[in-house]
Amino acid sequence: MPNIPKLRRHVALMDEAAKRIGMDLQEAAIRGALAVGEIQQAVERCTRCPLPDVCETWRAPAENSEQRVPPFCQNRDLFNRISETLI
Repeated sequence: MPNIPKLRRHVALMDEAAKRIGMDLQEAAIRGALAVGEIQQAVERCTRCPLPDVCETWRAPAENSEQRVPPFCQNRDLFNRISETLI
């Protein structure tokens, strides 16, 4: 059985990380830049990340003005590909 609180946390982390870099995942899906299956895979990758607390710190604007996906992000390649597709 899945760990629902963990899944919720990582869905929120992904969504907030996307917003932090100026991306709307729902809009990306609507525009065809992100498939529903990719969202599930991305959440699964996120749940395997050993640094969710660091991610929470990174996405807080007061902590960091950087607006690129950090190198430790398990979904960095996906976020970068979506960004390139939507430009």
